[in-house]
Amino acid sequence: MKSQRIFLGLIILLVILAAIVLWWPSMFPSDTEPVADQPFSKTTTPRVSSFSDLLSEGDADFARALKPQKFLFPYDHGAHNPYRTEWWYFTGNLENPDGWKFGYELTFFRFALSAKSYSSRSVWRNNQLYMAHLTLTDAKADRFYTDERFSRAGNELAGADNDKYHVWLYDWSATAEGKMDFPLRLRAKSEEFAVDLLLNTQKSPVLQGEQGLSQKSAEPGNASYYYSYTRLPTRGTLSIDGINHSVSGNSWMDREWSTSSLSKEQSGWDWFALQFSDNSELMFYQLRRKDGQQDSNSAGSFVLPDSTKVPLQMQDVTIKVLDTWRSPHSKINYPSRWRLSMPSQKLEVDIVPLINDQELNVSFRYWEGAVSITGTKDGKAISGQGYVELVGY
Repeated sequence: MKSQRIFLGLIILLVILAAIVLWWPSMFPSDTEPVADQPFSKTTTPRVSSFSDLLSEGDADFARALKPQKFLFPYDHGAHNPYRTEWWYFTGNLENPDGWKFGYELTFFRFALSAKSYSSRSVWRNNQLYMAHLTLTDAKADRFYTDERFSRAGNELAGADNDKYHVWLYDWSATAEGKMDFPLRLRAKSEEFAVDLLLNTQKSPVLQGEQGLSQKSAEPGNASYYYSYTRLPTRGTLSIDGINHSVSGNSWMDREWSTSSLSKEQSGWDWFALQFSDNSELMFYQLRRKDGQQDSNSAGSFVLPDSTKVPLQMQDVTIKVLDTWRSPHSKINYPSRWRLSMPSQKLEVDIVPLINDQELNVSFRYWEGAVSITGTKDGKAISGQGYVELVGY
């Protein structure tokens, strides 16, 4: 969902904050304002004892997601700086003309280092931090590629516009090609691999939760504003070790912003974004508690072929783990095969990763990968593809 990504995002923020506190003073001279008033002094570094503490302790100076609001586009495609955290999440399943399957993820995160804005004569000084992840799954070669970048928003090195869909970090970007939100161009390049993709929209945005307010725990404000584009026809080029592959398929986009999300009793989540062959889609996040039980705030939505949204609660979806995979990098045991059942739609499917090793070894370790789907719906065969994210194992 991509959703509780606040869990992932804030953990990474903590690591990056420590580095910034150490490096920033030596990189750029201070301005005329007193040290105590600067947003990057050591006194502003969060002090937390656990992952759940980091998520549950919200700064009172930041805005909170408390009630549904009206979404405005293209404005809401841009940054919401009064909130502590937000992200732009793109994932997709693609293939070349020979049927060679690929998956990709391009994600931009924004973190506010303080709730107050500070004036400065330096174009480098800025209290907004951006981070981006890029991955590519090559199913035929059984290879998984990852890269990560981060930068302050100062001097236009990173940012997100509110008058046009445009989010960027250095030369990685998601940018509307014209005056409309779509088509949307994704460009990102690493040393070993690159993506250059054009996304169109087949369905209108889905407002997750209650009119876009996605509640993650019972406490008021432990929620996010959340919308998704669940089916984005995609074409373009993937490059691996200098070899270009013309590809086509479908992408998914998630957008969220918030200040706090999980409760102290929650430990992580499994997030599913699935696209079925009958032109329907499913998003479901299964929140896990520290006592090993599924959290009652687990939720999602089923999107019918005509774009109608069917809200889902914990009792509407059953997910059974059929197999596990032990990472050779982290020694973590992750679920690696699932059976998902949704009785209201007479849906039962098996979900299998394209390859097992889709673990991101970046600032914070997590598993996120492309999956294939087979099963039945209303007694008829159905197939599909999607992405799964596993955090907190």
